[in-house]
Amino acid sequence: MAIHIDPLERKWIIMIAAIVLLTWVLIIYYAAVQNVHPPSNVEVIDSSRLHLASGVGGGEFMEDNLGVHRDPDGLLVVTMVAARYGFYPQHIEVPVNTPVRFRIASFDVLHGIMIPFSNMNTMVVPGYIAEVNTSFTKLGDFPLICDEYCGLGHAYMYGMIKIVPKDEFKLIAGVN
Repeated sequence: MAIHIDPLERKWIIMIAAIVLLTWVLIIYYAAVQNVHPPSNVEVIDSSRLHLASGVGGGEFMEDNLGVHRDPDGLLVVTMVAARYGFYPQHIEVPVNTPVRFRIASFDVLHGIMIPFSNMNTMVVPGYIAEVNTSFTKLGDFPLICDEYCGLGHAYMYGMIKIVPKDEFKLIAGVN
């Protein structure tokens, strides 16, 4: 006994199957050919001990260690904390067209960080370190925007990044 499918339903089934297939093809294409992958840095941290010198993270997110510095390989690293209701440090300066690694941890709840006119956009989940590698192509002052609702003061979450020419950039605590 054959099942009868209305011609209009058959067209919708074929269209939906084609859309699903096209989506799979695009995902595979971007993953294989364009090398686009979701962030895969999974580094756990104890959010309640974020500001202390001991524990997982080893003091990386202590107040004195926040900001811009160079790692042993010479890469610029920005270490930040997202907490109700701000990004710390609140003002950051980095040079244009220079690779920068952001390492961000949340002290309290889920936050997001997005910088307009760049590809910098990530979630900051309590208990994990969010790590993003990027470089900025436009000079100017840009806000750090929290794009995940984090509580009543969410709209007042403040931070600023200044992108400067390479010859004007000076590390406060070190030599370029």
